[in-house]
Amino acid sequence: MTDRRGAGTSCGGQKPTNKILWQTLRIFSFVFIAGFASLPGVAHAQSYTFNSFDVEGNRRIERSTVIARTGIQPGQTVTAGELNDAYQRLLDSGVFETVELTPRGSTLVIEVAEYPTINQISIEGNRRVKDDVLLEAINSQPRRVFTPQVAEADADQIAEIYSAQGRVSATVIPRIIRRSDNRVDLVFEIAEGTTIEVERVSFVGNRAFSDRRLRRVLETKQANILRTFLRGDTFIADRIEFDKQVIRDFYLSRGYVDFRVNSANVEFTRERDAFFLVMNITEGQKFSFGKISTVSEIPGVDPAPYQAALKIKPGVTYSPSLIENSIARQERLGLRQGVDFLRVEPRVTRNPRDLTLDVQFVLTRGPRIFVERIDIEGNTTTLDRVIRRQFDTVEGDPFNPREIRQSAERIRALGFFAVADVEPREGSTPSQVIVDVDVEEQPTGSLSLGGSYSVSDGFGIAIGLNESNFLGRGQNLGVTLSTAQDSEQYTLNFTEPYLLGRRLQFDLGLGLASTNSSFASYDTQRVFFNPQLSYAIGELSSLRLRYGWDRSEMTQQDNETNGAVIASEIEQGKRTTSSLGVSYVYDSRRGGLNPNAGVLFEVGVDAAGLGGDNEYYKTTARGIAQTRVLSEEVVLRASLELGALHWRGDDFSRTIDRFVLGPNTFRGFEPAGLGPRDLSNGQDDAIGGNYYWVARLESDFPLGLPEELGLRGGVFYDFGNLYNINNVNTAGADIVGADGSIRHVIGLSVLWTTPFGPLRFNFSQALKKEDFDKEQNFDLTIQARF
Repeated sequence: MTDRRGAGTSCGGQKPTNKILWQTLRIFSFVFIAGFASLPGVAHAQSYTFNSFDVEGNRRIERSTVIARTGIQPGQTVTAGELNDAYQRLLDSGVFETVELTPRGSTLVIEVAEYPTINQISIEGNRRVKDDVLLEAINSQPRRVFTPQVAEADADQIAEIYSAQGRVSATVIPRIIRRSDNRVDLVFEIAEGTTIEVERVSFVGNRAFSDRRLRRVLETKQANILRTFLRGDTFIADRIEFDKQVIRDFYLSRGYVDFRVNSANVEFTRERDAFFLVMNITEGQKFSFGKISTVSEIPGVDPAPYQAALKIKPGVTYSPSLIENSIARQERLGLRQGVDFLRVEPRVTRNPRDLTLDVQFVLTRGPRIFVERIDIEGNTTTLDRVIRRQFDTVEGDPFNPREIRQSAERIRALGFFAVADVEPREGSTPSQVIVDVDVEEQPTGSLSLGGSYSVSDGFGIAIGLNESNFLGRGQNLGVTLSTAQDSEQYTLNFTEPYLLGRRLQFDLGLGLASTNSSFASYDTQRVFFNPQLSYAIGELSSLRLRYGWDRSEMTQQDNETNGAVIASEIEQGKRTTSSLGVSYVYDSRRGGLNPNAGVLFEVGVDAAGLGGDNEYYKTTARGIAQTRVLSEEVVLRASLELGALHWRGDDFSRTIDRFVLGPNTFRGFEPAGLGPRDLSNGQDDAIGGNYYWVARLESDFPLGLPEELGLRGGVFYDFGNLYNINNVNTAGADIVGADGSIRHVIGLSVLWTTPFGPLRFNFSQALKKEDFDKEQNFDLTIQARF
């Protein structure tokens, strides 16, 4: 420990003080005397009998406490070895800096020097980490006894905090400044050093997947040209262990059941300013599912319906998650059939000749153990019911370890807690268990600032305030202000994920939006109110019921002349729409059987006319299918999107009620750049259409550049149509493109993943279009959040 009165000196590697040397000599003397006395031919060991004690130097510690710590009683005869033990006990108490025991006849003189009291604690040299964070991590506290061991441990803890940020070269030296009344100021002097980057991440033993593909899985990233903003390229030892687990999960989910990480070696570069990370792995063979069967060892339980509940088919790539999902599906069926304590045991048989795994699901009866209660601690803000509803199990239910594990994962996935531990323990009887839930709250509010740019909308700014655990009820409340060059929008969103205590999600959105577009000859103002109910009807599917109300108006822009259609629509003034809608969504892109392929299908119907001015039926649908090929390096994606509007009212429809396509839907055209147009009054107004469909085929792939640059290439082919203007007031109008025609566009893309957000550059060329279409050969889109 360093004592800094004027110029301090460091304890690490420094010469010991005279007091420490004297203590060492006294210990050696006691040991030597005790050992010498035990040698053969030497007189009996010297013994002492003390009738009284004299304690000197104690200021805070009571005299009786010092005597008691020696373990020597008045009148007791002790040897030199026992006297040495007493001396050691006093030192080991941790409250004395020096101890001296001196026998004077029948009196034992105990001279001690107490450790000082900490007056205050200071941190010096820290710029990257605040004082509050460091002081909270150490054990030394003001007005407590100072001990060098604790101070050194605190210095190590501070160094660990810096190491977790990639500053492994940071050094921390604890020093003391002597004050009056046996007090000291404790100062931690920090040299933060620089961050140590990961210069290169490479793999040895990988054949099925390239280094580039595997690096995308890891949390640790290679240093790149944007290293100032990218924090993933700093070396953090704990992150390496996490990477070993995620790379193992990656291979296991793709059928490599024998995969293992042999080693993860980290070495300094020659300049010692960066690290090389080399993972040595063994992939093994890729296995698929073979024969899938179900048998029952429970009398009276027919395995046939349990076999029918399985979704796994022979030939599908083996994945542990599919096994886990199958077990959960069969156990849920058992609950519905009233089979208590059902356990499903998967028994796997390896067939190395054809690289398949036969899986037999065995229905067995588990031990008769019940859940006595669920104890929740540590939730200072979050209500108990928010945590309890993550459990499918309640008090009195049969105990199922797998369900408890899944409940723990759901609690962690909430994002409300920094720590969430769920552990079962034996209850009041051996047939009962108590589930302990210990959580540690973390901040759930956020203030976000985002920016965007596109050729269509120009620059935009978004400011959002969001609370994901509103009033500790697990509700989400958010306010967003977004503005672009020609538009602005204010929205309030609220989500209740468990309406009425059930897994029924309620969403509410309301807001105000206005648009002043350079691509149209009119402005729009809109107020909207949109509540919605959503609930899962399957593992991959959900149903959404919604109500929509909005009041919108088209107004003429200053110094603009409108065509006949737009002019008549502006004259309609404010119009109100009140509608009911339903949507069905099926999405297997994440939870499907194939981790590299999936589909999204969504279809919705809205009926307007429940009050308001507009009456129509609107149908929309979209489908997306994607897969990864060539060792998952290339993504292939196909999508189809369509919509149909059937107007029922006596009034004419407006452009803002019909479908209008832009570059986000059909690349290669300006916003409202294709479809029916009105050329009257010397104008060129896009008026939208009642029907549209767009098909998109695209692929993105590596460019052969270092992947830490985040650059990928892409190609796309879009084709589609927008047509039909029934129920449009065309009096005096000069309409073109009412019947529509199929447009074809091809293009190239450059995709750049940056720490600020994804950038997409699209270069397109229309193969077939109409003369009146507004083509856009280049499009740039960026979205960023800070």
